[in-house]
Amino acid sequence: MSWLLLTLASAFLLGLYDYFKKVALRDNAVLPVLFGSVAAGAVVWLPFIGWSVLSPETLPAEALRVSGITPREHLLLLGKALLVGTSWLCGYFGIKSLPLSIATPIRATGPLWTISLAVLLFGETPTPKQWLGVAVILVSFFAFTFVGRREGIHFHRNKAVFFMIGATLLGALSSLYDKFLLQNASLTPCQVQAWFTVYTSVILLPPLWLWRRQKNRHAFHWHWAIPVIGITLLAADILYFTAIAQPDALISLISPVRRTSVIVSFLLGIFLFREKHIRSKGACIAGIITGVILLS
Repeated sequence: MSWLLLTLASAFLLGLYDYFKKVALRDNAVLPVLFGSVAAGAVVWLPFIGWSVLSPETLPAEALRVSGITPREHLLLLGKALLVGTSWLCGYFGIKSLPLSIATPIRATGPLWTISLAVLLFGETPTPKQWLGVAVILVSFFAFTFVGRREGIHFHRNKAVFFMIGATLLGALSSLYDKFLLQNASLTPCQVQAWFTVYTSVILLPPLWLWRRQKNRHAFHWHWAIPVIGITLLAADILYFTAIAQPDALISLISPVRRTSVIVSFLLGIFLFREKHIRSKGACIAGIITGVILLS
């Protein structure tokens, strides 16, 4: 399958992933929901890790072999787990408090941050079309602040908005890091997915323990959507990693195409959660997607 079709399929699953997060987080504690979803993905990969170590020659596909990683590569994957774990933690806190039709468009501005980081860290010079894309995204994002005010959300002082922006910025860093792991470090998509999922589960244990020791912690209740979050993300990410790993893949196109997941999240938020201001939010989302296309 071509990297473009893989990316589109990943975008659709990401839209469902955001919906399942919103469902699981309603009146629920963030940390155990996050840990449960990540652990569900780790449980899927642990048998393949053991299989790769004990009997790699019997694996049904060479791509499923996740062993044979050097200590340096494990450290690189641990770094990705720290980066992604922090991003997810911010994103979960944000999406818990914000309407889905506002939280996910903020995440859709990710390519803007990717371009900004490329300029700051690597000295890249965007084209005039890309500068136009940056301007369109910024204007659309600014317009979203007015839509948010209709629902009592003031972007400049709402913690949940800052959590979503932090998650988006860290996600942009992760996109650049993924390209390094898959193309420069020559790790396979399954190696990246398996080990960073396991490492993220381990990294979340101390914060989970601290949460349990809090006397006034938010109550937690089990919800069927918790493991589904992890499984959905697992499927979305393996498609994404496979797309990036293809030699002719263009990260400048993969990133914006993947952000079309906001359309799925927006429609689910409108029809299933009965969220308001459809036209205004739809216009802002159209502006963000237009800007993302210009960035590519």
